[in-house]
Formats: sequence, structure tokens, C-alpha cells
Amino acid sequence: MSARLGVVFWLGSLVWLPAQEDLGPLLEPLRQQYGVPALGAAVLVDGELHALGAVGVRRRGHEAAVTVDDRWHLGSCTKAMTATLLARQVEAGKVAWTTTLAEALPDLADRLHAGARGITLAQLLQHRAGLPAQPPDALWGELFRFAGTDAEARTEVATAMLAVAPEAAPGTRFLYSNASYMLAGAISERLGGSEWNTLVAAQLFTPLGITSAGFGPPGTDDATDQPWGHRPQPKGPVAVFADNPPSLGPAGTVHMALRDWARFAALHLGVVPVVDGKPLLQPDTLRALHTPPEGADYALGWRVARRDWAPGPILTHAGSNTMWFCVAWLAPEARFGVLVTCNQGDAAAACDAVAAACIARYRPAAR
Repeated sequence: MSARLGVVFWLGSLVWLPAQEDLGPLLEPLRQQYGVPALGAAVLVDGELHALGAVGVRRRGHEAAVTVDDRWHLGSCTKAMTATLLARQVEAGKVAWTTTLAEALPDLADRLHAGARGITLAQLLQHRAGLPAQPPDALWGELFRFAGTDAEARTEVATAMLAVAPEAAPGTRFLYSNASYMLAGAISERLGGSEWNTLVAAQLFTPLGITSAGFGPPGTDDATDQPWGHRPQPKGPVAVFADNPPSLGPAGTVHMALRDWARFAALHLGVVPVVDGKPLLQPDTLRALHTPPEGADYALGWRVARRDWAPGPILTHAGSNTMWFCVAWLAPEARFGVLVTCNQGDAAAACDAVAAACIARYRPAAR
């Protein structure tokens, strides 16, 4: 076997793939320039993981270095995963993108405000439901100490938020809303008969071969066994082991290793595994996930844009819980993608610089 070849298992079959190029030398100067504790990145070329790297430390003041197998908090990049889970439920005939909240939440139907009853599943995922960004402040505080299950907490959020008129008429305005994705998670739970985290693991992560996924901060709070998040403070970033309430999960609490995030990204580049004799998603379903409403730029879990380095539309999203930052850039028509992670919340500039450097290196002819 060539030294440039490695071996991986893909859905139980032996597959030979080229070993990934090391992005460490590209990442380290940028990590030093921006003063962040660690950076990680992955590049997909022709739909396959082509380059991978991680540099820096897991936690300021500690010597443990990050590795390419460490797990990174993905924040709102979770939203594309929730939308993809619901796409599988659409394909299974359990729901439609046009299903209304009155239909999707039958146990709450008699408590929905008239202005909220007609909100559709697609409008929730497109941030066009007219709902505010977060649950009301009092309820938000309660979610951190909620005594019931995460599914019960999401039902509380749905009950409170849908009992009043939306801030805008559904379908008329883009209002970025974590709460909308909490409601989408509640819908998936009613369709699937399990909590969202169980469903997304069983119906999405497992079929994709993702094994490192979890929810909330990775690792443990009494060790430095995984990267810690860092929150900006006046005297410098401080390491923090914390997250948003777990019931926010469908909107942004997934963590995983870069290799596994690349598996998810590859699905949206058109590399679709076959599960039980059928593609995980049909081409029309992927197209629906990537197509925003007319005149808008946010589809289902993805912002859609154009860039000179890519033919056709590109998909992008950033994620942060104020302690971590990440960003994804995918060009489905080129089957090319860049994923960047950082364990510091105010690292947008650092992650953008890494993404630009990766694009310049691996898509030079397209610029």
C-alpha cells in the first residue's frame, strides 16, 4: 500500500481513500496572527475529505494540544442538520414542507394564536415564520434549570411563543430565530416518537458514519480531554465549560470532530450514501434544502450566496454560542467545501481568514 493511502470503513464496506494533506502549516500562522487558542479546518475536493488540520491548545493556560480527532462545538451549523433530519421525515411521508403548525402540533392546536396557526414547516426553517430570535426572557432563564426533558422544554417554548401573534406575518420577513428551530425540533419529535437528539443521531449521524457527535460542550468539566470554549473578556478570553440550554439543541448544540462534520458536508455536496438499498436523500430533496424562497437568500438551514470561486450557488453558515465559532462554505456544483472551527467565540475574522486561505490554495483556478 502506498504511504499516501489510508483505510476507512464506510457503512460497513472497506474503502480506500487518499490520506489527507496536513493543513497545520497553513493554520498556525493565522492562529498566531489572530491570537486564538486553536483552529481546525477541513477541505473537501470532489466531494471527499482532501485536507485536514488542527493547531493550538485545547484550553488557555494548559499544554494539551488540539488534534484532528478533537470535537468542536458547531453552534448554529446544527440548523442544517435539523433541516436535513426533517427532510428525511418529509421523504418518509410523515410531513410536508407546507404542513402548518396547527397540523404538526395537534396537541397544541387549540392554544395557537390565529396568526400562528398557518406558519409552515418550511417557514420555520427559512426564518420566515415571524417569530423572535429567542423565547421570552423569563422562559429563557427557566430553560437553563428546566426539570423535565428537553422535548418537554421545547413544548413549553412552543406553547408560550405560539399563544401570541407573530412579530411579522408568516412568509413576509426574514427574522433569524433560534426559537423557530426549537419548534422544528418539537415537530420532528412528534413525527419520530423520540427526542430530537436521538432522532438526529439515528436518522442522520449513524447512516453517515458519524461517530463523534454529541450535544453541548465536548469533553468533561474536570479535565482538558477536549477543547474548551473561550469567552471574550476585557482582560482577554477566558476558558469556559458551558453552553446554551440543552433544549436549544435543534438550533445549535451539536459538537463533533472535523472528519465527521466533513461527512455531513459531503452529503450536501451530493455524496449521498445508500442506506437499506435507498439513497439517504433524493436529489429533489437536496435541491429543496438548498433553494431559498424567491427574492430571499436563506434556504432550509443554509444561507445561499454567489462567489467568484464557485460555479452556481454556494451554501454557507456560521455557528457560535459566544464561546466557540465555526463556519462552513460549500459549493455543491464544484463538489468543494471548506469547514473551519475555533474554540473562541469572537473568532469570525480568524475563521474567515482560514477559509479564504484554503479557497486560494485549493480553488486557485476559479478565482
